Amino acid sequence: MNSVSIAFESVAVPIGIGLIGFFVIARRLLPESVLTVLTPLVIDIALPCLIFAGMIRDFRPEAAPGWWQLPLWWMVFTALALAFTALATLLSRTKHRSEFAMALFYHNGLFVPLAFLTGMFGESSPHHIDLFLFTIAYPAFFFNTHHLFYPRKIRAAGALPLWARILNPVLVATMIALALRLGGIGDHIPGVAVSIAKSVGAMTIPLIMIIIGGSIYIDFTAKGRFDLRESLIFVLCKNIALPASMLGTIALVRPDYNVALIMTLAAAVPPITAVPIMVERLGGNRSIANQYLMASFGACVATLPAVFWAFTLLYPGR
Repeated sequence: MNSVSIAFESVAVPIGIGLIGFFVIARRLLPESVLTVLTPLVIDIALPCLIFAGMIRDFRPEAAPGWWQLPLWWMVFTALALAFTALATLLSRTKHRSEFAMALFYHNGLFVPLAFLTGMFGESSPHHIDLFLFTIAYPAFFFNTHHLFYPRKIRAAGALPLWARILNPVLVATMIALALRLGGIGDHIPGVAVSIAKSVGAMTIPLIMIIIGGSIYIDFTAKGRFDLRESLIFVLCKNIALPASMLGTIALVRPDYNVALIMTLAAAVPPITAVPIMVERLGGNRSIANQYLMASFGACVATLPAVFWAFTLLYPGR
């Protein structure tokens, strides 16, 4: 399977699930209020279970003594992405800059790269562990920093207080699983407990995309407007300019192949799918955040294989 078909499948699946959410709300098979009920189920239960099960199942510190270097490379990537976001956000409309910056900065760190790596290198690829270690701090970082994009806005009624943002379920699940693994206790966790967490965690992406699909229907029927200019600018920045900038940096620094591969994918993938949900929690414009997300996912079908092809020119023969 070539990179074009792999990239298509890795983004077509979540888009297809989103269309199901659109259809369910449009046909009134479920009330619109169900989306509000599903949101905390995803953020506070399913996602922490996914992270916990993944770390307990896949993270082996003794098999990768240099594992700590990958989170450091993630910090480098994050600093570069933040600098790029600060400049690129100036191209967006003033009223949408918080949503534009948030969607541009927070990438889909796990799900789309994982689907791409599996299709390209197989289910037992060592790059899976590299990806996991690279993003080990990312979920906690996202849930503890996303509110900074709305420093002057009054928080929505459902927004979290400071202590809850710091001790959110994602951070707690990450730290518990990391402590268990580093303490050598991870292998003694009952298999049934890990299986339960894995099964619950598997709901994360389907539920998020159903919520987004349903939200898009509500937004479009209420407002009936798609901001083509904003979406095109966002795709230009997120899907083309950011990965091109990252490839240029990689060409200068020349990190190890596995590091360069993960950093390239991190720059080339669409925004994290939780962005519209968190934008709404903070009182932002969920409609434009949904448009950014879906426009990037659609464009990624063409841009992701193009970026990977450019990457192979930097590391030929791998």
